[in-house]
Amino acid sequence: MKPKTKGITAAVLGTALGAGGLAFVAMPASADDKPALPPVSAEDLVQSVVKAKPGAFDGTLKVSNDLGLPAIGNAVPGAQALNMDSAHIFTDGAGKSRLAVTQGASQETVVHDGTTVWDYSSRTNTATKVTIPADVAQQKGAGSDKTADPLAASTELLAKVRESSTVSVDGTATVADRPAYELVLTPKPTERTLLREIRVAVDSQTRMPLRVSVLSNGTSTPALEVAFTEIEFTQQPADLFTFTPPKGAKVEEKTAKVDQQTKDLAEQAKQDVKVVGDGWDTVLTGKVPAEALNAAPKQQSSREGRDGRNADPKALLERFAKKVSGPWGSGYLVTTKVGSAVLTDDGRFAAGAVPEQVLYEALGQK
Repeated sequence: MKPKTKGITAAVLGTALGAGGLAFVAMPASADDKPALPPVSAEDLVQSVVKAKPGAFDGTLKVSNDLGLPAIGNAVPGAQALNMDSAHIFTDGAGKSRLAVTQGASQETVVHDGTTVWDYSSRTNTATKVTIPADVAQQKGAGSDKTADPLAASTELLAKVRESSTVSVDGTATVADRPAYELVLTPKPTERTLLREIRVAVDSQTRMPLRVSVLSNGTSTPALEVAFTEIEFTQQPADLFTFTPPKGAKVEEKTAKVDQQTKDLAEQAKQDVKVVGDGWDTVLTGKVPAEALNAAPKQQSSREGRDGRNADPKALLERFAKKVSGPWGSGYLVTTKVGSAVLTDDGRFAAGAVPEQVLYEALGQK
């Protein structure tokens, strides 16, 4: 498959295909542009990334991927994110942010001012306004999932795989015209994973990750990579974090809340999803609701049929996945260069950045 310089992240596919939920990629810096920087140990560099607080910035992200994913259109939630062209991020460093994602001629804008989140689509000229009450806003990440800096996920990734990795500093690079250290995490020999290494270009001054590259076994170029092509660490105008819907836009208003039903659903989700293993060969297992698997497709227009919207989940599996079976049962297997996932006929699933045999072993655990 020809690498595509598109996409920023797919939350669903990222969970299924990457260690620690990583699903990001980008344009690599020139191999010849290696600035001279003071030596730093790998452990000191990791610690500085984990503790970093970059503050306000304005940056543009570009993404490329060579995952080998099938052309599934919009049929799988999150898959469309892998076809995005670029993203422009603004943050004041104190909780306010603005994200503008461009895909072809359309753009999605998400603005978070601390108490309100606006999500606007130029394609449909619709906007959703979510008000965040004070008690909800105090909870970590409330309402900010779409506007968080994607490369910040690499900090969590470092924490999850550092103990099962050989960590080193492999010289320097220039990313978005800024000097950076090349931090490399390689799985230890005991780890059973499809990934060969993860490279994180760390800004020499702010210690913020500027580029994350994921390389799989048997390849010399990244299967996934996301990077800033431009970035400025400077205070941002206050009006960037306000939003007024365009004239004629359809607006839906909601209030974020954490009621007992929401808490119960979250608790049930925690119980339904099990983490098997740790580090690079972590596998997530759980069960897909029967109604999701058996959902009958709505009457499709010709456009919906082309895009894959409202597609029958089982029909998609028949078309894009491989039929497999074992002591754990039978089901469908989907593989990419950086991970694999299996969905059994009775609705169980297992997913990780691992070979299929590791998935089957996870399914067999009680």
